[in-house]
Amino acid sequence: MLITFKSKAYPNVLMYQEHAKRILDLLHKDSERGVITAEESSRAVDLLEHEIEESRKHQATDEMEQDVKAHHGDHPDGEHEPIEAVSFSTRAYPLLEMLRAARDQGSDILWGV
Repeated sequence: MLITFKSKAYPNVLMYQEHAKRILDLLHKDSERGVITAEESSRAVDLLEHEIEESRKHQATDEMEQDVKAHHGDHPDGEHEPIEAVSFSTRAYPLLEMLRAARDQGSDILWGV
């Protein structure tokens, strides 16, 4: 399922709910519906930037490798193209930019409405 984040300060940002959930859990927000107020956005930027830095310090885990194999399987015959893992920082970047714009322009961010 997709989540559309909306703000007057930035174009809409679409994310898969499973990817957005990690960010929203960090911010103590519900993934179904919610708001990050302009007042909360500064703290949200700080938290997300810290989480991105932490994620860059750690290598891919066995859990991620298992997830990739579950989606692509082990195909020694080369049926699938090489797997390119998308990092947390890459996934989070559009929402981080939206948070920064919302902070700078004093706008709220809404989703699920």
